[in-house]
Amino acid sequence: MNSNFLGVGWTSPVKLENNQIKMAHYEECVRQSIWTILSTARGERLMRPDFGCGIHDLVFANNSASTIGTAIDEVRQALIQWEPRIDVLNVDAGPDPSKPNRLLIQVNYQVRTTNNRFNLVYPFYLS
Repeated sequence: MNSNFLGVGWTSPVKLENNQIKMAHYEECVRQSIWTILSTARGERLMRPDFGCGIHDLVFANNSASTIGTAIDEVRQALIQWEPRIDVLNVDAGPDPSKPNRLLIQVNYQVRTTNNRFNLVYPFYLS
């Protein structure tokens, strides 16, 4: 199966390899795109103020069930809106036992055209 449709782009963060910009290929490109969506606050990009994820509005929220539910919903909606190459299978979140002000957001997704399944854990700091 040809994976070219998944794309190739600069790695995030940008790195050099053999004096050239290192590239992310195919499913790694998708994973980095998800990471970019989750780490970008809405309004952060001047030319695309609607791009990003609403979890950043929760930065000073209490680590509660309500906050966790809101974070899960914001992540799911952002990925559905901004990453058309995947199907979001499940989003879950919970407090990190070692750091009380950090949520660990787990995203399980499937790349649509290859049917390969992946998961990503995104740490989100509440304060």
